[in-house]
Amino acid sequence: MVTLGANQILMGPTAYLTAVDTSLNHALSPIDRDNDRVSVSLDELNRVIRLWRREQADSTDNPYKSLFAYVHPLVIGAVDRAESLSIMLCRELLGYHIADEAKAHEIAATLNSKYPSHSYPILLNEAKSIGLNAAPLPATVNALLLELNSLYSEMGQKATTDFDETHAHGNEILNILECKDFQVFFQHDKDWFYRSEERRWLTMNDESGWRRIERAGRRLRRSILHIA
Repeated sequence: MVTLGANQILMGPTAYLTAVDTSLNHALSPIDRDNDRVSVSLDELNRVIRLWRREQADSTDNPYKSLFAYVHPLVIGAVDRAESLSIMLCRELLGYHIADEAKAHEIAATLNSKYPSHSYPILLNEAKSIGLNAAPLPATVNALLLELNSLYSEMGQKATTDFDETHAHGNEILNILECKDFQVFFQHDKDWFYRSEERRWLTMNDESGWRRIERAGRRLRRSILHIA
């Protein structure tokens, strides 16, 4: 969705876009085996209904009655509203550089409903075919981005120390922002405790937060970044 606001999308040999998959984690969503609320996708709900009607073509039963036993009706309504919002946002982002409203709506609808899986890769030629202004990324820029990605991947490597079956420590860098001569990143640094009676992990001793690294001559100065 972020790329839709760009005047041009440059894609390297390994680059791909994905569909806009509308899913929602609602307060009334179903609970998984770890006692956490799961995200509900409107596309999955619609496919369940279509499958029911295809397999039970002669049945007069309402498929929603059975579905409501697993998914609260307010969740279904919230997900449907979220998809409408998603299409509207995509259309508005495209509107910054596509004057034809019908074309912008067609692209937005395609990305939100055409593809059966969010993980389906939309490569360069297909991105062009659906109307996006996509072009090959220059080889020199692609090489630099791959080098940067390798450095960031190493920096963001997740590290988990398991003390026993119910205690662990997690350390992970989740966000990296970079400017000239300084870098800001958010680091998860916390202990985990598994509460068996609730079937879920709880955090303890949370030292997570934003950090800053600044270049001062030939030295690097590290500090905690406090964001109001």
